[in-house]
Amino acid sequence: MCGLMGTGMDQVQDGSTPRVSVIIPANNEAALIGGCLGALLDSEEVPGGYEVIVIANGCTDDTVARARAYEGRFDALTVLDLPEGGKIGALNAGDAATRGAIRVYLDADVTVSPGLLAALAVALDGDRPAYASGRVRITATGAVSRAYARIWRQVPFMRSGVPGCGVFAMNAAGRARWGDWPAIISDDTFARLSFAPSERRLVRASYDWPIAEGWHALVKVRRRQDAGVDEIAALYPSLPDNDDKAPFPTQEKLRTALRDPVGFAIYASVALMSKLTRHRATGWSRGR
Repeated sequence: MCGLMGTGMDQVQDGSTPRVSVIIPANNEAALIGGCLGALLDSEEVPGGYEVIVIANGCTDDTVARARAYEGRFDALTVLDLPEGGKIGALNAGDAATRGAIRVYLDADVTVSPGLLAALAVALDGDRPAYASGRVRITATGAVSRAYARIWRQVPFMRSGVPGCGVFAMNAAGRARWGDWPAIISDDTFARLSFAPSERRLVRASYDWPIAEGWHALVKVRRRQDAGVDEIAALYPSLPDNDDKAPFPTQEKLRTALRDPVGFAIYASVALMSKLTRHRATGWSRGR
């Protein structure tokens, strides 16, 4: 990694195939797509270059126009405008349009650090199946969500695992493990569990991942996450064998609760309500 800042414009200008494809599903993300693309423009030089594919799906706002405003700033930017909404359909359309051997799946509300793409490209270089993500920085605005985030950051899996929340990537050998994305709730969990722990890599570069705002929205998203895990266990019973979530011991929970009783109470109440109302989970939802 040379540490030079670039726009992506000089990395594939000779018409060669880019090494990395960044796939961004976007449903009514007009307020956020500019920040996401702007952060990608500030990326350090990516070995082999990169392309960006925005898949606007079922948008009723000006997400498409705002994304296309970046044409000419990226050398390789494709904006697809799908009439139907749905993240799985967007992922499949994005995959069909990619050219890179390494695929980075990026949520439109995520802000990558300058070094993330380059670090993922280096980590996934090779012929053996591999999955990678960066260090997630959970962000929130409101008091309730900030309190929830304080505890969530301390959960062992979020602290030391490779969660892949909002950003996950894999090389060509890894992506070859399945064809089209299946019609499931939790694409990120499906992707992570399609790799053994030894095949998952955490890079040092970080990214900002905003969570839902407000208690009710947190419950909605947590319920969807939990239902997604249950769905994968039912449809793909072998995949949970690849899980490596470290336990959250009772004594550590008690210490956490004593240090931050308000945060812990909010976190625990969201988890409990999600469990009690899991039957209400429907499909993919950001809670925004």
